[in-house]
Amino acid sequence: MEPVREVSNMDSAKFSFPAVKGIQANMEYYVTMVPLDCIPKLFTFKDENLAPEIRSQRTLNKARIPEMCNYILSNPTSYVFSALTASIDGDVIFEPSGENPDVGMLYISMCAKMLINDGQHRRAAIEAALKKNPDLKYEHISMVLYHDIGLKRSQQMFSDLNRFAIRPTQSLNILYDNRNSSSLLVKEVISDIPEFEKLIDKEHTSIPNRSIALFTLSAIYHGTLALIKGMDDKSAALSMATSFWQAVYQNMPEWKKVAAGDVKASVIRKESMSPLSITIRALGEVGNEMITNYPKSWASKLRALSSIDWSKSNPLWSEGIVVNGSVQLSHATQSMMVKVLKQKLV
Repeated sequence: MEPVREVSNMDSAKFSFPAVKGIQANMEYYVTMVPLDCIPKLFTFKDENLAPEIRSQRTLNKARIPEMCNYILSNPTSYVFSALTASIDGDVIFEPSGENPDVGMLYISMCAKMLINDGQHRRAAIEAALKKNPDLKYEHISMVLYHDIGLKRSQQMFSDLNRFAIRPTQSLNILYDNRNSSSLLVKEVISDIPEFEKLIDKEHTSIPNRSIALFTLSAIYHGTLALIKGMDDKSAALSMATSFWQAVYQNMPEWKKVAAGDVKASVIRKESMSPLSITIRALGEVGNEMITNYPKSWASKLRALSSIDWSKSNPLWSEGIVVNGSVQLSHATQSMMVKVLKQKLV
């Protein structure tokens, strides 16, 4: 497929795009592939300083761009960007080519204004990446183009495109991320402890009531990162994290009863502090300190876990952790949980 190029006809200079035409909501739209170096030229940011009611996009969050740019540059053979969605405010002509009337060339007047409805941060990241690696100009990104019929329509498109966008849960992101070293380490840790692994929900943020899981993958992820903080040797960190969570599991009677099928997970999740994310994170933080200060005896110190009354009604949690029967989720609560576990274990 040939790249975007400038052409001229009897009327005026135009851009030409090899494109496929489709129909959506009784309106024509077009799908095309565009070389990356054309993206910054086609789309410029001109309305960021306007009031939100007279523009069709959110303002650019520049803090996101370096991370997205680095993602492209660090993964040259595996990065993935979804299509940009844009509106064309100006003259558009589609000319079929060959036997298929929906495949042909799309001509857009160079005087037309093209606005991104979805993908402005991808566009900015592409521009930044091109400055660091000009060879990216030979790569392409897909574009979905709509013939614009005014500001209100563009604003509605932005609203519709974002209204039904469902972000994956953090647990699912961790599960599917096979590039991030921390995600890989945590997944290897839990796979090495089968009885522990079956208690982990790897998909949801809130565990379904009938699930046999006690905690989410994201909770174990953050707890493990807290545990191995400062450990540069990944192999040693993997071994230590596996040993630690194995030892924690062995000293948590409630967890073992759920794994054995003697108690319903929903009962423990409802009545106990032990499977909560703040507890898992606190175990990781306290574990890091124990391993550092007591490298030969940390495992034996974890035996004290089995004697803790984890019920939410225990007055132990009443000082800022459980208030009126509800667990408080905040940085202060997290710090309080760490303090309580230190008193019990260290």
